[in-house]
Amino acid sequence: MPDLFDAAAAQEQKAQAPLAERLRPETLEDFVGQKQLLGKEKALSVLIAKDQIPSLILWGPPGSGKTTLARIIAHLTQSNFVSISAVLAGVKDLRATVQQAKDDFKFQQKKTILFIDEIHRFNKAQQDALLPHVEAGTITLIGATTENPSFEVIGPLLSRCRVFVLEPLNETDLKEILARSKKVLSLATDKAAESFLIDCAGGDARRLLNVMEVAASLVDQSRQVDLKIAEQASQQKTLLYDKDREEHYNLISAFIKSMRASDPDAAVYYLARMYEAGEDPRFLARRMVIFAAEDISNGDSQALQVAVAAAQAYDIIGQAEGWIPLAQAAIYLATAPKSNATYMAYKRAKGEIKQSGTLPTPLHIRNAPTELMKNLDYGKDYRYPHDDPTGAAEMTYLPEKIKDSKFYLP
Repeated sequence: MPDLFDAAAAQEQKAQAPLAERLRPETLEDFVGQKQLLGKEKALSVLIAKDQIPSLILWGPPGSGKTTLARIIAHLTQSNFVSISAVLAGVKDLRATVQQAKDDFKFQQKKTILFIDEIHRFNKAQQDALLPHVEAGTITLIGATTENPSFEVIGPLLSRCRVFVLEPLNETDLKEILARSKKVLSLATDKAAESFLIDCAGGDARRLLNVMEVAASLVDQSRQVDLKIAEQASQQKTLLYDKDREEHYNLISAFIKSMRASDPDAAVYYLARMYEAGEDPRFLARRMVIFAAEDISNGDSQALQVAVAAAQAYDIIGQAEGWIPLAQAAIYLATAPKSNATYMAYKRAKGEIKQSGTLPTPLHIRNAPTELMKNLDYGKDYRYPHDDPTGAAEMTYLPEKIKDSKFYLP
């Protein structure tokens, strides 16, 4: 009898679960997306079919199917599935899981898959504690992360895992998930609402399903989701951007390279992406000041002044309209003639210093404020360019050993 009550309770709990949980696929056939990993003869599907799953890191954006895929792998390989959150679990929890895994294999010959959600939040000590058990094969680790694992997972642990990159779901994938949600919720959508919902999801299945669940509570008896209801349910799209993580570096790189390539459209697009997502505008301004000196330099001597003025203007104007001078500067810099001659001149000079060391400064251009220095020929035969342009031009200014070197090549 208790089993019947437990089954009924589990069924009721599932019925009350969030839509994303209710629609979570339980087989690879029902799994949507990630064909680059799970298509015929693709790496991950082959490993699953052969039951040769190594420890894995699933790296992908939110709502791309990392947790679902880990559960399916555990089911198909007939492994115990233990899930912990890196936010809540500690070393003590890991030890208990490892001991249970040892017992299960010893007495039941059953493997254990340990799924760690947000593994990038594990600190070094926690990852170190995990390492010997992954290495010994006591557990098969599947870690899920939205962050670049090469930044967040320690080298020894990362080297013992295969990294699989999950992509944001495409339009076809999202349409399939939308169709499933409409069936479960008994909803209909018009074309405008459907297009809006898919665009709003931004490749995130969970976001799409959460919005649909809210929409279900807003519709009338017609059960029709129109554009107005879709907009109400979604509120405002959250931009995918974490200013301390990889997307920060991706976008600032794209911004700089777009200006360098003289593409004002791409430059202002990436500026807006970062500004609207909450990037520090002063950071953006600093990067433009650096760019003006590095990539434009004397190709347009006004560029550095424009970049500095934009940075100062933001401090005067503030957040609400500070984007205006920043956008002006970004487009000016993108369209300005480019020259990295001064940047490269410094790099060449630095390289020469590293190679040749601290060579003595020529005596004739040394300062001679004391009598002793004059007696040592400091400043002797120096020719003042304003009085003797020809003689000054004939003098050498670099150390003797490298007197013919050229660093500035305009």
